[in-house]
Amino acid sequence: MNFFRGVMGGQAAGPQPTEAETIQKLCDRVASSTLLEDRRDAVRALKSLSKKYRMEVGTQAMDHLINILQTDRSDSEILGYALDTLYNIICNDEEEEQDESEDAVSHNPVSGKHTNVSMPDEAAQKQADDLGAQFTEKFVQDPEHVTLLLTMLEEFDFHVRWPGVKLLTALLKNQGVQVQGIILVSPMGVSRLMDLLADSREVIRNDGLLLLQQLTKSNAAIQKIVAFENAFERLLDIITEEGSSDGGIVVEDCLLLLLNLLKNNSSNQNFFKEGSYIQRMKPWFEVGDDNSGWSAQKVTNLHLMLQLVRVMVSPVNSPGATASCQKSMYQCGLLQQLCTILMATGVPADILTETINTVSEVIRGSQVNQDYFASVNAPSNPPRPAIVVLLISMVNDRQPFVLRCAVLYCFQCFLYKNQKGQGEIVATLLPSTIDANSISAGQLLCGGLFSPDSLSNWCAAVALAHALQDNLTQKEQLLRVQLATSLGKPPVSLLQQCTNILSQGSKVQTRVGLLMLLCTWISNCPIAVTHFLHNQENVPFLTAQISENLGEDERLVQGLCALLLGICIYYNDNSLENYTKEKLKQLIEKRIGKENFVEKLGFITKHELYSRAAQKPQPVFPSPEQMLFDHEFTKLIKELEGVITKAVHKSSEEEKKEEEVKKTLEQHDNIVTQYKELIREQDAQIQELKEQVKSMSSQNEQMQATVTQQLSQIQQHKDQYNILKLKLGKENQSQSNSQGDGSQLNGLQTEELTQLREEVEELRKQHTLLQTQLGDKDALINTLRSQTAESSAGGSENTELLKELEALRSQVQSQSAEINQMKTERQELLRRAEAATSDAVPSSDGSLDAAKMAELESRLAAQTTETERLKEEAKKSSEGRAELEQQLASATSTVAILQTEKAKLQTEVQESKKEQDDLLMLLADQDQKIHSLKQRLKDLGETVEDEDDLDARDQTDDDEEDEDED
Repeated sequence: MNFFRGVMGGQAAGPQPTEAETIQKLCDRVASSTLLEDRRDAVRALKSLSKKYRMEVGTQAMDHLINILQTDRSDSEILGYALDTLYNIICNDEEEEQDESEDAVSHNPVSGKHTNVSMPDEAAQKQADDLGAQFTEKFVQDPEHVTLLLTMLEEFDFHVRWPGVKLLTALLKNQGVQVQGIILVSPMGVSRLMDLLADSREVIRNDGLLLLQQLTKSNAAIQKIVAFENAFERLLDIITEEGSSDGGIVVEDCLLLLLNLLKNNSSNQNFFKEGSYIQRMKPWFEVGDDNSGWSAQKVTNLHLMLQLVRVMVSPVNSPGATASCQKSMYQCGLLQQLCTILMATGVPADILTETINTVSEVIRGSQVNQDYFASVNAPSNPPRPAIVVLLISMVNDRQPFVLRCAVLYCFQCFLYKNQKGQGEIVATLLPSTIDANSISAGQLLCGGLFSPDSLSNWCAAVALAHALQDNLTQKEQLLRVQLATSLGKPPVSLLQQCTNILSQGSKVQTRVGLLMLLCTWISNCPIAVTHFLHNQENVPFLTAQISENLGEDERLVQGLCALLLGICIYYNDNSLENYTKEKLKQLIEKRIGKENFVEKLGFITKHELYSRAAQKPQPVFPSPEQMLFDHEFTKLIKELEGVITKAVHKSSEEEKKEEEVKKTLEQHDNIVTQYKELIREQDAQIQELKEQVKSMSSQNEQMQATVTQQLSQIQQHKDQYNILKLKLGKENQSQSNSQGDGSQLNGLQTEELTQLREEVEELRKQHTLLQTQLGDKDALINTLRSQTAESSAGGSENTELLKELEALRSQVQSQSAEINQMKTERQELLRRAEAATSDAVPSSDGSLDAAKMAELESRLAAQTTETERLKEEAKKSSEGRAELEQQLASATSTVAILQTEKAKLQTEVQESKKEQDDLLMLLADQDQKIHSLKQRLKDLGETVEDEDDLDARDQTDDDEEDEDED
């Protein structure tokens, strides 16, 4: 109370104020003080009183504290005190902090996981819970208060952020749905909370994990937002940093948050799988074989990790998503790692049990995973299959009950939709495959089926029933199994032995298991029904069991007996005269009564344990005594109960009509099946014909292209042949006619030789012409020499001579190039001729006889002779070209002499022109003088005739003379 007096400023003496009065005065100071220090001290005092006097502080100070959060945003210290106070009055006692000193917390931040204080009595705890819920409801009445709290979390100051996280966590615990709705509609509300995972201060990050756990409970929308805020990546990084399964409480918090995000949320599961996060789970299960490192925290962490794997492959998920996750777990090696833990030594029992359950759901319905599990061997000497090792534990009554249930679930999942596995299990029971030196799965199941332990009987019966589930072949195969009961007695069938044990009146659990096995076995299998009815004792035993008035515990057995008898009626093929459908129904009506039979049958689905088993495939029972129904068997009951009831109530006439309808339907189905088969065959034939047409079309296109190409080549050859034929002329027509097919075979060489011969003749003509022209030029030169005096004519002729000489030189050069080309062509012709003689030339019918070969050789010799002759002619042409070059050189020297003479003549011509110009000048001067003299005579009066007048007179005289002559 001294503290109160110090706060209020009163004296030590006098009456002491009550707690309510003190809190009221502190609230007044918070509301009315103008100084920040005063308000801060008052809020600190309220914080110290908030735990002990929670009701009073919460009732009087909550509004003032919220007002502090709104108005004093600049002072982090008073905000921290206000948030701590609100947390103390809202949270329940079991969630209070261990460390009440904020300084100690700020200097030594540890994990945010809270530990519970000593539990009060139930009444006090209930009152505290109600109080926290009341204050939470008051706080969240205004959504702005939660939004204000979210803005507080943006403050980096530790004294503000950490109390804000704790307060929001407490609000979510007390009023989760309402607070989740406010956060969901708040802008960036979830994103602000996700930022807590990136805080470098571990205590805030760890308490942020606790906050997100509460936030994501049972709210799929928030779970999706958190997942898409990169939560998986951050949480897996934290788990890795903290040491995975060897980590502490933080790893547990991360795993709990992951479970919240993934459980029953298909969108997040798909996002987790598509993000390749399944592959990152594999290192979690890399544990050693020693049993020294299994701390309690490690067991908890590994247990949660296994649960996380099971969430991804849970049977309640969609089949497609489950199959995809199962495939990923096999491909990344996660299944192999789990099987390693399964076969390891020193693994704690609860971890081993959960691992078995996890492996069960990873392989359930996945053929690849089931095949891999069948190949796993235990590290024993000699090695044994993992299935055999697990079955040994299942039929061993000294093993824990949960472990035996897990093994049964694993065996069921291994056989689920796995006909190959079912066949392998049943094969171990057949006489031809039994190995006396090793323990097989079938031997273990038979041993458990007839064991004195009722739980082993039930587990073995259910396991064997799963080996027959929806597999008619294995049901028929199992009828071949024979058992040796004792020495000196003949073996009995497995079916008969089951009915013998059933009739001996064993425990209820054993009889229920055997009845479930028999019902599964003979359902939808008329041969098994016949075998069962063939034993004369089975039907009387069933009718006696159903008709008796037994206790409550036996009613379930009676219902299962009624189900077995109903299956014998429904799947009866009437092959036994004494137990046809009609006789069995008459027997039920006489011995039991139809109504009583249906009532006993309906008791099964009304049983409490039936409803529990129908919920999920995993066998989970609180105690061994309650282990009575199997999940798959509940499906069978649901399927058969109605049809058996109808079958029992039907009369013989209705039965006959139904049989006729069935026969008609069967015939119709057979016809439809035949037509379907015919259509399938026709479809296959059509498809095959289509393929043939397609291939033939492609071949046709290729052949058309080949034909087109060959036609174009033939046309080209024809054109070439026609051109060469025209070039040969009349003199070669007789030769081409005599050659016949041989000219066609060696046509190209003959044509080239003919062309070469024509070009040589043309060169001869040109050579002769050039010689003639050269003679003409020599004569012209001689003429020019004689006419050197005539300068103008001589100059023009010299120019023409030079041009002609240049043309002659160019012709000689082109002639030389043509001769070289002819030499090259001749060599090519020789090479082709040699190649033609070395290769076999095909005739029109594909074979060339010896006569044609000799003819070709003679023609080749003639062509060789012709080529030699052409060589000689070419040699003569080259010699002639040399002579022409000599003549050209002499002509060139003559031209040089003529050019010199021309230059002299040109000089003389220039001098003559100059003299003429001088004479013209003199004549012009004389004309000018004559004209001036005539003008003077005219001026003197003399008559002077001009040249024009004289010309006119002369013209007149000429005209007169002409007239006189006429």
